[in-house]
Amino acid sequence: MLGRNAAATDVRRAELVNAYLRGVYGWMMLGLVVTAVFAFLTATTPAVQQFVFGSQLTFFGLIIAQFGLVMYLSARIAKLSAGAATGLFLLYSALNGITLSAILLVYAASTISSAFLTAAGMFGAMSLYGMTTKRDLTSMGSFMMMGLFGLVIAMVVNIFLGSTVMELVISAIGVIVFTGLTAYDTQRLAEMGETMPANDATAVRRGTILGALTLYLDFINLFLMLLRLFAASRD
Repeated sequence: MLGRNAAATDVRRAELVNAYLRGVYGWMMLGLVVTAVFAFLTATTPAVQQFVFGSQLTFFGLIIAQFGLVMYLSARIAKLSAGAATGLFLLYSALNGITLSAILLVYAASTISSAFLTAAGMFGAMSLYGMTTKRDLTSMGSFMMMGLFGLVIAMVVNIFLGSTVMELVISAIGVIVFTGLTAYDTQRLAEMGETMPANDATAVRRGTILGALTLYLDFINLFLMLLRLFAASRD
């Protein structure tokens, strides 16, 4: 009897984790769709282009707003309503699409599609690894986070140096960092799914949105790093 109860508990836990991860990936995909739509609309509407890129104040204001939204959503997720968390995530996705529309104006469509498909394949493979591996990826995640901080510092330094070689090195290391973070974050989210309260829909939605934001950021950054490498290889 005890064995049967334990087996039933394991099945129930697996169902909860799967439902949680489906929600995470579903919202992540919706965020990417919103980003793509707003990027396309911005890139194909001259008036919006002029508004966004015609003034550095406007463009950098949007960048700061995006950063503020991510920080606010991450820090206040436990106190937000499900609707507010969802709305802020979609708002961030839309603002990100507006600023990322610049890549549609700068890079060739073939380069963008190649980078996107490669990013999707790498992201999917590392997510699958994170979900199925028995290895604890905590130490790898810590190492990748240190690498991320190093990348940010290097990117800031390169703003002043303007080195093409350094930009390529940053992009190559960035690909490694964000593929590693994808696996680590996926494993961490699967573990979070095991502790989600099944009878608290608001808490589940909050956790789902936070998870979607985490993987969304991993994917977008992986795509951007690959895009720079693909563009450089075709110059």
